[in-house]
Amino acid sequence: MSNRYTRNFTALPEHIDQLGHVNNAVWVDWIQKLATAHWTAVAAAEHQAQFFWVVTRHVIDYRGNIGAGESVTGETFIPSAPHGARFDRRVDFRGTHGKVIVSANTTWAMIDRASGRLARVRAEIAAPFRPFADEA
Repeated sequence: MSNRYTRNFTALPEHIDQLGHVNNAVWVDWIQKLATAHWTAVAAAEHQAQFFWVVTRHVIDYRGNIGAGESVTGETFIPSAPHGARFDRRVDFRGTHGKVIVSANTTWAMIDRASGRLARVRAEIAAPFRPFADEA
């Protein structure tokens, strides 16, 4: 089983900054959209109904960029088992040439919808995101 999830993104004119390429805030938005789509695609419906995620940290490396009309493929995966309420996530965006142009390590915390409090990521919630890279 692969725990990797991919999605394509295309830069629209409104994504472009004064330098002529995708603005940094757009990359952050795409990271969130990719992570959310991954959760929606693989998490059990009852877990999606009970929990949601918030970002607690982003570390982003910019190695390149794209302009209006250009596309990237975003790939995300969970590199290691959760720690309490936290899950770390890796995101890489590759240009049409296959080279990573933007990469991120992000930390997300799981929140219980009913209480609004942090919730420990139990094994059955983490299971669809296995295998973790550190289990190989």
